[in-house]
Order: sequence, then structure tokens, then C-alpha cells
Amino acid sequence: MGVASHTTMSEDQSSSGSGRKSFLERVSRAFHAEPRDRDDLKEVLNEAQERGVLDPEARTMMEGALEVAETKVRDVMVPRSQMVVIPRDARLEDFLPRMIESGHSRFPVIGEDRDEVEGVLLAKDLLPWLAEPRDEFDLSRLMRPAVVVPESKPLNHLLREIRASRSHMAIVVDEYGGVSGLITLEDVLEEIVGEIDDEHDEEEEAAVKALGDNLFLISALTPIDDFNEVFQCNLSDEEFDTVGGLVLAEFGRVPDDGESMVIDDQFEFKVADSDSRRIISLELNVLGGGA
Repeated sequence: MGVASHTTMSEDQSSSGSGRKSFLERVSRAFHAEPRDRDDLKEVLNEAQERGVLDPEARTMMEGALEVAETKVRDVMVPRSQMVVIPRDARLEDFLPRMIESGHSRFPVIGEDRDEVEGVLLAKDLLPWLAEPRDEFDLSRLMRPAVVVPESKPLNHLLREIRASRSHMAIVVDEYGGVSGLITLEDVLEEIVGEIDDEHDEEEEAAVKALGDNLFLISALTPIDDFNEVFQCNLSDEEFDTVGGLVLAEFGRVPDDGESMVIDDQFEFKVADSDSRRIISLELNVLGGGA
């Protein structure tokens, strides 16, 4: 009786060890075998989660790390229209309230033509001067050099460059050298670990809010892919990523609040909120039916 029991235990342990070895072999093949396939590796990660080797958060982070190599700067950058910038010739009292309100720690400094970033101001570099102003304020003396990267740079390459330069922010330029946005170290890390909220981040509102029958309030930053999914349509995202970008292009200018237009004979977009540079939100009337 005792021998039989011992034999059963040995068989179970042997089976368990074999399974573990098989799994480890699959991980090894995923990293070292040719050809290497990202999808195969994701399957191994999925199996690891099912077996309890990885928890869901660890699996998400590992898959995020894999995706970083395929993601370009343009996909996650803060667009130029949303950048909080400081004119080089601005007086301290003019831009300090905006710095405080934004909650950011780094600010691009722009020149007279407003299309060139001349440097970056770190909020902490202002503290010694604010504590003990000894002479006339000179922004150029506090600026740090700006790291400039192209829109097409993969995020994994950007991460290495940011680490090497010890700068947590880079200015993004298009193929013609014009400023198209900025990207921070936090933006890159969020692609791996998910959203990182701090005390300055406002609670995110729904991108699409129902106001009534066939009537909705849409954030201009709503991705066209998400819009298509909600409203079961097929607006093109080949040239523009967001609904606001598409509507802005249709107008050919920044429209005033209250202006409207119809796209695809199905959606009437009315500008609910805008400023001198961008559309902020849109009122949507779905013509002839609901979502």
C-alpha cells in the first residue's frame, strides 16, 4: 500500500516536472528559435498567465514592451496644438500663471516665428530665481537644449536616446523639420505599463456622451477608430487620427463655435467648443438614425 502510494506521487511529480520543462522549452524556442514570431511569443505569455506563472499585469507589461518596438513617436506624441509653450521674449509674470495651471514640469520655449523650439525650460530651474531674484529675468539663461526627434522614430530607439541625453522630453518634427508635437518619457512608459496618473491629471471624461435622441457630445480627440466602432461606420483614418482633425480638415480652417458641417451624408458635426488654434468638442447629430 505504501509502495503504491509512493509510486503515484513519483508519477505526479514526474508529470509536473515534464510539463514545466515543456513550458520552459517553449519560452526558450520563442526567444531563440528561427524564425522568431511575435505572435508565438504572445501565445506563450498567454499560456504563462493561464498557468499562473504570470499575473495579468505582468503579461500586459511584457506585451507592451514588445509593442514599443513597432510603435512610432507620431502614434503617442502630444500634438502641437496641445503643447503648453513659452515665448522666448515673454515676461515672467506673463507665463508663470499658465505654468502653474498646467501642472507640467517642462515647457518648450519658442522663438518669434512660433514654429521653432529654441530650448526647454524646467520649472525647477525657476525656483532659485523666484526665491532670490538678483537681477532682471532672462529666460535664455535658464533654457536647456531641446532634444529633437522625427515622427517616424520607433519608441524603443527614443527610449534609449532619452536615457542617454538624460532629458525627459523631446520635440517632435515632421519630414520638413516643422514642429509637430512633443513626447515625454512618461508617454513612452505608459505604452508599456498603462496610464500613469498624477495629482495634476484630471479625471478623464467619456469621449462620447449621449445628449438625446441621435444627439451626442464628442471630444475632438476621439480616435476615428473608436468613433467608427461606436457608430458602426467607416470614416477614413488614413490622413487623420482624430475626429477633430477630420472635421478641421473639412473646414479648411479653425471654425467658430456654432458652425456645422455634414460628413458622409450621415453625421452633422457642430462645433461646441474651440479656441483660436483647435476644436475642443463637437455636437454630433446622427442623421436618419442612432448609434
